[in-house]
Amino acid sequence: MAKEIAGLIKLQVKGGAANPSPPIGPALGSKGVNIMQFCKQFNGRTQDLAGKVLPVVITVYADKSFDFVIKQPPVAVQLIEAAKVKKGSAEPHLVKVGSVNWEQIKMIAEIKLEDLNCFSLEGAMSMVAGTARSMGITVTGERPSTN
Repeated sequence: MAKEIAGLIKLQVKGGAANPSPPIGPALGSKGVNIMQFCKQFNGRTQDLAGKVLPVVITVYADKSFDFVIKQPPVAVQLIEAAKVKKGSAEPHLVKVGSVNWEQIKMIAEIKLEDLNCFSLEGAMSMVAGTARSMGITVTGERPSTN
């Protein structure tokens, strides 16, 4: 018999840096989850991704136990790293802050494909390119085919 789910918690935590301070402590404490147990398990599973922002979905069960799924870093964070800029533009339609090429877009799309709401690499590339444009990052070069 499956456990009864008491709630879902979605957080963004830096890899290897989970600690009981906000936002993790209050979010988990309100559901009655053992905060230190989560921090130890999360840090153990994300040692190789230290410093990267990782979305995590925590499923809390009625008996106060939990499971969690770690997703790939957000597209915006990966684009900032690829373009080597500090942050996106406040006015993306007027002020461009950097540029990425289609190969970088394809690489990010391949990494995020399982987390995105699309079925093909082509669709994922369009989503990543749209995110880049909305951040004031120019996409350069000619779009490669994914066949």
